Amino acid sequence: MMSTITTDRQTLERLGVDDLEELMRSVNDVTRQLEATHTQLRGEVARLQRELAEANAQLQRSKSLAALGEMAAGIAHEVRNPLGSIQLYSQMLGEDLADRPEQAELCSKISRAVEGLDSIVHDVMLFARDTRVDPSPTTAETLLERSLENCASLVASHEVTVDQPVRGKAGHAIELTVDGSLIVQALNNVIRNAVEAMADDSIKNRVLTLSAERASRRCPDGRRAERVVFTIEDTGPGIDEDVVNRMFNPFFTTRRSGTGLGLAIVHQIIDAHGGHVNVESNGDEGGSRFELCLPPVCQPQESAEGHQAEGLDQTVTRRIQTEHHA
Repeated sequence: MMSTITTDRQTLERLGVDDLEELMRSVNDVTRQLEATHTQLRGEVARLQRELAEANAQLQRSKSLAALGEMAAGIAHEVRNPLGSIQLYSQMLGEDLADRPEQAELCSKISRAVEGLDSIVHDVMLFARDTRVDPSPTTAETLLERSLENCASLVASHEVTVDQPVRGKAGHAIELTVDGSLIVQALNNVIRNAVEAMADDSIKNRVLTLSAERASRRCPDGRRAERVVFTIEDTGPGIDEDVVNRMFNPFFTTRRSGTGLGLAIVHQIIDAHGGHVNVESNGDEGGSRFELCLPPVCQPQESAEGHQAEGLDQTVTRRIQTEHHA
């Protein structure tokens, strides 16, 4: 022991001032590197924890929508039957009162009100139905063109300019295998929502931008995967954060009219394809951006979403631990 201490003292005595300065610089460099690495790891862990929370929220939303769909189906079925009777009796009564115009007009008002209620019930039934996907090969360009054709009159009536920079790599079409009719329906709902968001007279520059591309996206299960991403952007007033968190809830709407089921149906359709929806808003700058992210080849969701949710926490937690110890 005494021999070791003597040797260390001799070594220190041989070290000059320059050697000590170099040693201190090395120690300081290593310390800074460790601090930088620690800060980077903390940031990465925080990012993964945020992604875990977002993924859990998306899965919880899917399960909630499924439960609400079952409840809505039962209610809509019970409401539709008496509505049909009311419609029939009002028509019969209107025919009997044909010689009394004022009373007959009251019957007509009842019929119109019933038609409005039946339209709402139809939307509820559409939301509540079991979404069965029948995939077939198509292209992103074809789906966007079909959707624009469906929404052409609405776009024209609101004087909206459409920018459609849809381009595949090297000029090739963006191919995918999905249920084209369902995806067009989802696109219709998002486009209508975007156009109506720009309907305010104070918005002069009304531009709807549609695009599609193959890109990597973070999925609800925490992994990154290649997706066909349909993007719909508008120059409207933007979306409040509180609304973003609730906009896919059935019957939630900020409009004066409508059932509030449009975006809930969008979520349901994309979820049935094994995809997910991203929403961004520019806040005070205005404008919003919807991304419908779909696998290139449709992978319909299984009903066992609970099993998927159970494995999600463990999967992302393992990723956090692995990257933290790497």
